[in-house]
Amino acid sequence: MPKIYKRKIIDEILKYLYDSEVIVLYGARQVGKTFILYWLKNYLREKKEPVYYLDLEERKYLEILNQGPENLKKLLLEQGFDLEKKIFVLIDEIQYLENPTNFLKLISDHYPNLKLIVSGSSTFEIRKKFEKALVGRTLVFEIFGLSFEEFLIFKEYQWKIEPVLTKAKENQLRELFKEFALYGSYPKIALISEKEKKEKRLWQIIDTYLKKDIRDLAEVKEIEKFNKLLETLASQTGNLLNIEELSNTCRLAKQTVERYLFILEQTYIIKLVKPFFKNLRSELFKTPKIYFYDSGLAHLLWLKVISPEVLGKIFETAIFSELTKNFGKESLHYWRTKDKKEIDFILRLRNEIIPIEIKVNFAMFSKRTIGYFLKKYKLNQYYCIGLRGENKNKEFIYPWEISKIRSKPR
Repeated sequence: MPKIYKRKIIDEILKYLYDSEVIVLYGARQVGKTFILYWLKNYLREKKEPVYYLDLEERKYLEILNQGPENLKKLLLEQGFDLEKKIFVLIDEIQYLENPTNFLKLISDHYPNLKLIVSGSSTFEIRKKFEKALVGRTLVFEIFGLSFEEFLIFKEYQWKIEPVLTKAKENQLRELFKEFALYGSYPKIALISEKEKKEKRLWQIIDTYLKKDIRDLAEVKEIEKFNKLLETLASQTGNLLNIEELSNTCRLAKQTVERYLFILEQTYIIKLVKPFFKNLRSELFKTPKIYFYDSGLAHLLWLKVISPEVLGKIFETAIFSELTKNFGKESLHYWRTKDKKEIDFILRLRNEIIPIEIKVNFAMFSKRTIGYFLKKYKLNQYYCIGLRGENKNKEFIYPWEISKIRSKPR
């Protein structure tokens, strides 16, 4: 068993460890859900709590649980557990059950001593099987790839945010973020040091989990066209979504493109970011922008090789992913006027609106459009996130300083 690093979200999960609800971990494949379960299993054992782990990719356990909760009870008794006491049951890949809704409902309603913590690889597949019957019985946690802070932990790189960092420290962090943006945030990729091996493993994730799993999930019949769609989407990460253009480029019906986009979004591969409007209703009828959650995935699908330098759209995709992990995927919008004034991200943070521009080099930043936005909405706070150049203004921050973005005290 490799070393298991503690993920940031674990502290949130621990708050609900002794509550009655079933804890559900959602997320794409390979983002580390299984290792979060391993960490929790080790933590509970250290606390001397009864804990049992099952992986439903193992057919014998899948067959046992498909026969109903009574069989889980028998399994626990066979393992020597006392059913009169609280038992933590960790189940990986819950979506493989024929009827996970009924299983979790029955456990929740009739076995109060069993505390379930389960993982599922896609919200789409689980939502197809989960029904309204589970409302009030589950607590859901979305699991993404590593944040840059977690990436540094996985690299065992020691640092903390200081008012001023040495140039040597800045350069080290810049090189580490460059690696993070180029190869993405999958935990297994982060733990590999050789660039050639990182790229090969990333291809394996694309071929095994993206092209195959999602292709099967979407019941794709025209495989070459689906693969072409993935590559085209990757080349357009950070761009406005044009379904008609995608339809023509990939020779797929518009309805088919829309269905594939829905599945890719539900399986945490892409996110459609809506535009910012004061009138929230109007945003439902405007063109979204498309982003990949993982910059390495987008990078390799787009260019077929990992480039030596961080290109603008890959950097923007990596920052989108960072902002999502820090503030939530529904907190981000973009802003664009008919005369093409555009701001990369509008962050809704509590009751505040914060415009954010992304530039590989701070020298490329112009305050003209953000100044217009600030004046229009009577705001005074903004940020520019950059990788290179001098962060000479307090609004200029490096990617490792994203936690500095916060609501102003009232």
